[in-house]
Amino acid sequence: MAILSLPLSSTSPFLFLLLLLLLPCHHGFNIKEATVHDIQVAFQQQKLSSRQLVLFYLDQIRILNPILHAVIEINPDALHQADVADQERSDGKCSKGPLHGIPILLKDNIATADQLNSTAGSLALLGSVVPRDAGVVTRLRDAGAVILGKASLSEWSKFRSTSTPNGWSARGGQGKNPYVLSADTCGSSSGSAIAVAANLVTVSLGTETDGSILCPSSFNSVVGIKPTVGLTSRSGVIPISSRQDTVGPICRTVSDAVYVLDAIVGFDPRDAEATGKASKLIPYGGYTQFLKADGLKGKRLGIVRKPFFEFLSEPAIKQTFDEHLNTLRQRGAILVDNLEIANVSDILNVTMSGEEIALLTEFKLSINAYLSELVHSPVRSLADLIAFNNKYSTQEKAKEFGQDIFLAAQSTNVLNENVRSAIKNMKRLSEDGFKRTMKDNKLDAMVTPDSFATTVLAIGGYPGISIPAGYETGGVPIGICFGGLHGSEPKLIEITYDFEQATMIRKPPSFKP
Repeated sequence: MAILSLPLSSTSPFLFLLLLLLLPCHHGFNIKEATVHDIQVAFQQQKLSSRQLVLFYLDQIRILNPILHAVIEINPDALHQADVADQERSDGKCSKGPLHGIPILLKDNIATADQLNSTAGSLALLGSVVPRDAGVVTRLRDAGAVILGKASLSEWSKFRSTSTPNGWSARGGQGKNPYVLSADTCGSSSGSAIAVAANLVTVSLGTETDGSILCPSSFNSVVGIKPTVGLTSRSGVIPISSRQDTVGPICRTVSDAVYVLDAIVGFDPRDAEATGKASKLIPYGGYTQFLKADGLKGKRLGIVRKPFFEFLSEPAIKQTFDEHLNTLRQRGAILVDNLEIANVSDILNVTMSGEEIALLTEFKLSINAYLSELVHSPVRSLADLIAFNNKYSTQEKAKEFGQDIFLAAQSTNVLNENVRSAIKNMKRLSEDGFKRTMKDNKLDAMVTPDSFATTVLAIGGYPGISIPAGYETGGVPIGICFGGLHGSEPKLIEITYDFEQATMIRKPPSFKP
């Protein structure tokens, strides 16, 4: 296994800064910050090959990963996959689409039936063998993508302990924000966001149960799409909740994220109930048709100031968002201001809403089912995971961080009346709150600063897109999030693409201490 373990001391500060300043080129083509479209044009013009692109990223990972801890493992087959893509292109075979020959990192809870591990960042699953690729991985391979490796994450998708820091896992260490190294990365798809932000890969995949795509995208100045639950298959993904889990892209631009989204959506018989229902929402011709320069024109956008805008701390950031709202108006959007979501305080309180007890119970059932299906594994149940953490407490920092969520989940029973009532309550809160606000005001999307509204979207299985919105005084990124009702991805793409093109806020990371 090509597991990364290069120490930080192996990269001198002078060499590190020098390499950051250099803009890597091949035949006049700048790889750094290049989009999927840029790379495909370079492929066609023979200014770049997939092999050269993979080698560039492997070198970037070698240099930067000891500092950022964004990548847990690189794929020994990545160069071979790149060579295959180059050969297919050389033979004049039809392109498999925008991702043909493009490297992608997968969050380490997304299974691959190859030489890579699939561990959710935990040592407990190191060496385990999955029965098959995750559904989204099968689709990525069919699209010709190069599986570059696995991205780090908050261990067990931040569902082991309330004390573990965002971006930390026993396998990957502590992920670092590439803009301000001491700043929060958010989680749990932290490595996926860090890696694309720092140009360690072209595009990546994350997963979200409640905030795990939208939040790290916001904190690392990248674009994250949290799809409608069921739009992308969860088969082969280490689970928390089949009711809330979703898989989505984390990329540097809206267009790149849409290319990835197009590749991974669709029906999967191994996740039949959710994907069967949601696949009816996929537009004919895919999602790239909604990358429109005038996508904001005529869109009705809801502004819920209480409590979301009240979470903004810096006056300069409040001014930034006022300017963004003006930009939305100037681009033709209709802003419906000062809206309220009914019972929003109950929605944001995981105990009051019922989300806490529901997720604990759903996790125990789903993780036991996932572990039982592994071809080989040293652990077969949540009880085994708890015992493993106790046995290897030093490596897993079990004494330092504990495993209170694991223990709480283990103490739950089957889906009893209390859990069913909690799920019904979340549905009621969602329909009487967010959905009613959207419907009554004929909104196309709700706009919030950063990722403050993730729980509102999570409990209803609704989609959202986070894109860069600016930077705090110290350089820490902030995002702006657009959320909508089930299947509203086309509208959200139109809105975010137009906003992105009008503002062009994102800038490469600064690596401030």
